[in-house]
Amino acid sequence: MIEVKNEHEIQLMRNAGKVTAAVLAKMKEVAQPGISTLDLDAIAEKTIRSFGAIPLFLGYGGFPGSICASVNEEIVHGIPKKDKILKSGDIISIDTGAKLDGFCSDAAITLGIGKVSDEAQRLMDITRKSLQKAIGQVKPGNRLGDIGYAVETFAQLHGLGVVRDYCGHGIGRNMHEEPSIPNFGERGTGPVLREGMVLAIEPMLTAGTWRVKQLSDGWTVVTRDGSLAAHFEHTVAVTAHGSEVLTAFE
Repeated sequence: MIEVKNEHEIQLMRNAGKVTAAVLAKMKEVAQPGISTLDLDAIAEKTIRSFGAIPLFLGYGGFPGSICASVNEEIVHGIPKKDKILKSGDIISIDTGAKLDGFCSDAAITLGIGKVSDEAQRLMDITRKSLQKAIGQVKPGNRLGDIGYAVETFAQLHGLGVVRDYCGHGIGRNMHEEPSIPNFGERGTGPVLREGMVLAIEPMLTAGTWRVKQLSDGWTVVTRDGSLAAHFEHTVAVTAHGSEVLTAFE
């Protein structure tokens, strides 16, 4: 069952969203050549706790970090590491979340480090725009399939792969709630969107195949062909007249 939040609960999720937004804004500032992904994780955790919030990812299913730090061909769930040093030309997808006053927020961004290739920049730009296209479908009366359809058609128009094995999700008191939100689908299908639903929408696109594999660490997911991947996510509430991005930081 898809939970519908009341206005008080949405306000609590706005507050949690501001924490996650602050983390991603900080990541944009400090993700530079020479920093390790473990250093980024430490900065993220400190930022989250400075709001009195709890890192949503830390310890989730045994995950060891406050961020997922996925570099280049890594799509999602990259483990922060001391010896994973960012260099110019890399791209890094940073996924993070916070829990505050019992409610969760979840968002992701892909950043270019130093000077990146035209291919990498194009991938990031289109993935970001695909998220915007998806959010544009969030309004009462539309259907869940409209969201995935918007991502898939926009990505395919630009020749990018759409990851099918991982998807967005409902969010509220728990990080993962109903419904699952694939980044592909048929327009006009699936549950009807209602005011008060809150969705974590997260396109994951690749410069090559959509096929993936999980590494031996049990977490990190990479493109099977080694192509670059990008990931953008926002926590979005369905409002009476459309949508509200609860994790906006730009």
